[in-house]
Amino acid sequence: MLQLEGAKCSFLFCLGICMLICSVIYLRAMAGTDPQGQSGPLGCRPFSKYCQAFLPSTKGSPAWQRRDCQVERYLLGMGSRGGDQHCSRLVRELHFITSPLSREEEDYPLAFILTVHKELELLVRLLRAIYTPQNVYCVHVDAKAPREYREAVESLVGCFPNVFLASHSEMVTYASFSRLQADINCMRDLTASPVPWRKVLNLCGQDFPVKSNLELVRYMQSKEWRDRNMTPGIKQPAAMRHRTQLQYREVRGSHVAPKRGGPKKGAPPHRLQIYFGTAYYALTKTFVEFVLRSHVSRDLLEWSKDTFSPDEHYWVTLNHIKGHYVRDICIYGLEDLQWIIDRNSMFANKFESKSFPEALDCLEQWHRDKVLQQAMVPIQSWWQLATQGNATSLFNATVGL
Repeated sequence: MLQLEGAKCSFLFCLGICMLICSVIYLRAMAGTDPQGQSGPLGCRPFSKYCQAFLPSTKGSPAWQRRDCQVERYLLGMGSRGGDQHCSRLVRELHFITSPLSREEEDYPLAFILTVHKELELLVRLLRAIYTPQNVYCVHVDAKAPREYREAVESLVGCFPNVFLASHSEMVTYASFSRLQADINCMRDLTASPVPWRKVLNLCGQDFPVKSNLELVRYMQSKEWRDRNMTPGIKQPAAMRHRTQLQYREVRGSHVAPKRGGPKKGAPPHRLQIYFGTAYYALTKTFVEFVLRSHVSRDLLEWSKDTFSPDEHYWVTLNHIKGHYVRDICIYGLEDLQWIIDRNSMFANKFESKSFPEALDCLEQWHRDKVLQQAMVPIQSWWQLATQGNATSLFNATVGL
């Protein structure tokens, strides 16, 4: 009898241990797949020591880590769910700024066009870096983007009254007319927005800001640029004339190629002088309305349909009827960050999450630190992107948001 009781106790003890082990395994598995952001520090990267030169707050504190460890998994897990509770949690757990940070910014709202097709995490990090509630944002999702990606973007933008998807999506092909058309689609939507924006800037999902929103506003209102457009360009060099002298055809979603045996293009309409630059710009609302309504701009748009990379001549050519230019574009890694900060351009292009993820981690934290230091309103705790402490305190901070 005693042996039976002993065996029974041993069995119950082993069963309890097994249940405890299984519970631990289950909880860890749930933490790794939880789409609600309660994954704790798993997958977070501590800031590189290289960042300490321009992130004083992390100096001597290797436990400083990003609070959102799995942004892409978070959104994909959300699917297309909506509702106030869902959005309230998303805004807080992804650390979006929810109030204008100064009267100066509130009085000068900006519009942004974001053309995206991949790198969901980079899109989220770009949007939260440039997001303020007084601005307005049009997101153009490439028509060939995966359904899961588009649904995740829809879930994201649906949580903000001043962020929306373009009313019409193009299947964008690199260097084709469809890239230009995507911007124009968003411009039409933005002119219908009730937000009284002053200038529009276009970005791709792999860009990231260097200037804060306050700095952008002050730059746009400076004596040099107050009523002018920013479009980089020069008279089209001889080496680039083939882009507008030959006829090109678009292989949708793939590439652009010269038409075989096709005749050369005729002269530009209205005897316009063609200029050459980049596709990036900052345009006044008056200029955008001119682009959408003028017969000159419409004729140039039609003429540009079979050119190579028309977005690199369209804006700058039209601007030379009215205005001026400036802008720079680059590609960066960790070693370039100090140069980016010292140069203080408006934006840096481009970043890739798989190639140099630490570079964006550091730049993002530096940018958010600057934004919050410039704020003229009380800072909300969830606006912080990183916390200091051990894994346990980091987990508790994430869960307690």
